[in-house]
Amino acid sequence: MRTNNQTYKNFTMQYPLEQIAPPKQVLFIDIETTGFTAKSSYLYLIGAAFFQNGQWCIRQWFADRFEEEPFLLKEFFTFAENYTHLVHFNGNNFDLPYLLQKCRQYDLPYHFDNFEGIDLYKRISPYKFFLHTPNCKQKTLEELLGIHREDIYNGGELISLYHKYTENSQEEICHFLLLHNMDDMKGMLQILPLLAFYDLFNGPIKAKKVQSNSFVDYHGHDRKELLMKLALPTPLPLTISTLSNGCYFSGEGRDGILKVPVYEEEMKYFYSNYKDYYYLPAEDVALHKSVSSFVDKTHRVQASASTCYTRKFAVYLPQWDIFTEPFFKRDYKSKDLFFELTDDMKTDRTFFSRYAQYLLGKMAKTY
Repeated sequence: MRTNNQTYKNFTMQYPLEQIAPPKQVLFIDIETTGFTAKSSYLYLIGAAFFQNGQWCIRQWFADRFEEEPFLLKEFFTFAENYTHLVHFNGNNFDLPYLLQKCRQYDLPYHFDNFEGIDLYKRISPYKFFLHTPNCKQKTLEELLGIHREDIYNGGELISLYHKYTENSQEEICHFLLLHNMDDMKGMLQILPLLAFYDLFNGPIKAKKVQSNSFVDYHGHDRKELLMKLALPTPLPLTISTLSNGCYFSGEGRDGILKVPVYEEEMKYFYSNYKDYYYLPAEDVALHKSVSSFVDKTHRVQASASTCYTRKFAVYLPQWDIFTEPFFKRDYKSKDLFFELTDDMKTDRTFFSRYAQYLLGKMAKTY
């Protein structure tokens, strides 16, 4: 077994890692194996990146022979005892379960119970739509950020290379095996800024400015929109723009713009307890029986769920489910929900901050 150490020179973290934990407590990990199942394959390399003496370092534990697996595990877990947070890429599905299975195989007492885990894939992949990328593989995300790799092999090709290395111990082969893992470790550090998209949908957003705009749409119709200028929790590493359900979002750095359609029209509020109401067809309105009982019986009928409403002309904003109540609809069967934009709301920045957070969350889940 050998240990390879390297300082990642001239690298500056572009993400505020302190939002997760103090950098000295964070350990990035990635493993290389000869297969996906621990019982039928071998662990031959564990890579770790950590912050030490003001710079990022990478350490690799490499097994020259198959039987050195337990020594890799012991060295790694002994080293990891000094850290509280583990960062990995899809490690919840592979790296961590694989290492635990190997520990059980060799009857080693190690586990990850004392670590806080951050799976970069799990945190970034739900927002693939906003990234305009076909998938969220690590190499794809690296390419998205313009990150260049030196290694020329994929994981499958490395398996046969490692088998070949155990037969002849060629240093050139070892170099390529270490290089692939080294680039994986560096890549994780470099794609960390993409966590800004996780923060965008899960962190606090502040509405800095809210205003109403009028414009003429593509078909020549007069339209109104609500424009919110937002302060984002973490700088975005990419300039993005997205349109979903009539709402438009664009973001660059710490600044975001959210445009929401405004509807000035008559809508209906439907009462849920329709059995307590009469419907007056001539007036097209529902009245509570305590009031409408004085109306001539020929001018009233028992209200149904679809006729038990009151009409109101006002200014409305969309909501994709019940963000705030009361909610209004155009008709009973309509799936589109709205709420009235009241005068009190217009001066409430806290309300618009929550509304912006709500809309962005719905836009992300639509795709």
